[in-house]
Amino acid sequence: MEMVIGMDAGLVASFKKQIRGEVVMPSDDNYNRMRKVYNANIDKHPGMIVKCVDVADVMASVNFGRENDLLIAVRGGGHNGGGLGICNDGMVIDLSGIKFIRVDTSNNTVRVGGGNLWGEVDHATHAFGLAIPAGIISTTGVGGLTLGGGVGYLSRKYGLTIDNLLEADMVLADGSFVTVNAKQNTDLFWAIRGGGGNFGIVTSFKFQAHPLKTVIGGPTLWPIEQTEEIMAWYDEFINKATEDLNGFIATLVIPGPPFPEHLHNKQFCGIVWCYTGKPDKFEEIFKPVLAKKPLFEHVGEMPYPSVQTLFDGLFPPGLQWYWRADFFNKLGPEVRAGHLKYGSKIPTPLSQMHLYPISGAASKVGATDTPWAYRDAKYAGVIVGVDPDPNNTEKVTNWCKDYYNELHPHSSGGAYSNFMMDEGQERVMASYKHNYQRLAKIKKQYDPNNRFRVNQNIMPGN
Repeated sequence: MEMVIGMDAGLVASFKKQIRGEVVMPSDDNYNRMRKVYNANIDKHPGMIVKCVDVADVMASVNFGRENDLLIAVRGGGHNGGGLGICNDGMVIDLSGIKFIRVDTSNNTVRVGGGNLWGEVDHATHAFGLAIPAGIISTTGVGGLTLGGGVGYLSRKYGLTIDNLLEADMVLADGSFVTVNAKQNTDLFWAIRGGGGNFGIVTSFKFQAHPLKTVIGGPTLWPIEQTEEIMAWYDEFINKATEDLNGFIATLVIPGPPFPEHLHNKQFCGIVWCYTGKPDKFEEIFKPVLAKKPLFEHVGEMPYPSVQTLFDGLFPPGLQWYWRADFFNKLGPEVRAGHLKYGSKIPTPLSQMHLYPISGAASKVGATDTPWAYRDAKYAGVIVGVDPDPNNTEKVTNWCKDYYNELHPHSSGGAYSNFMMDEGQERVMASYKHNYQRLAKIKKQYDPNNRFRVNQNIMPGN
């Protein structure tokens, strides 16, 4: 069961004839390259990888997987921290060949393929002076980020990515094709706006974009010893700030260039800013930040795609990653003390902690309007242990777990699903809270046998 190893060669040959894209088997030269995902800590060996180039390929793959009882993983950008875009033994449906971006300037909507990366979308929309709220790294896949929610630089101004999703095309577990939006298949449209890849494979997304050409952005840094003071001030400041201003707060090490040499390998409490408002108002809005006398400040005007790519160079594919996450309602004394304690013990130059604000536009959507249940949380927190060297995996993992264990008792309970590893059912339920039962019902209707389960899995329920 759930194996393609030893599968009848004739069966595989006839399947290949139905696919316009490429079917990669373990014996193929490019198999090892194709099975790699962003997190090098994930080392899985699927029985076959199907690189789809169109919807017909996806439909044929889903049907073949179902008829042969294969475990199915779906991969968009391959960025998932827990490696949930790949599996052992079964079939990987790889969407990286389904790429297209069409900007409609009559209504500022953008249609995007299921295999696109955000950097490709930013490139296409920027030419028209438009932007879609997404994450903070441009190599992230559109599909995974969107289906999990989409927290990023524009969350306070324009909401989460799902708040800007107008429509999607999907292939369901029975191989059928549907379009979902506010008028068609409304239950499915609700479910995919935060419910992950549980309900089908999205081959196309349609987003509302917003007029945005340039932003004022960049980092401010304070010595790690000031963490508690800066976090207390930030907690007060960001929640009252204009929605044009976004800034996520971090504990981090400066690994090297492009930062000045005197900062290298030192630990900091930092805030990375992104301002979308009128440039002539920025100086006044930013005065309280400069009044806190950052040790380093490099904030200036730049094209929106530039702020999205600030960290791409530091985090190329192929590093070892370990993730833990939580939502927080406030940054109280115990939380601040925990950040100082573990921010002072960061084990490797790329390991860090981020807290993303969920205030502003993201908090104005109702708690049941989408599956994303924590609209009332003030921050989505993530701790990542990162290093290129597999020998350091244990070190970064232990630091990450200890940091998480210190802070978790002060959290809101669940976590942003895109920041989670493979952490089990209880954690998934905690992250969807009051929306879980409705998601489970929709799952039962559209995927009763849980074919799509290599994800933050929602079990088919009553």
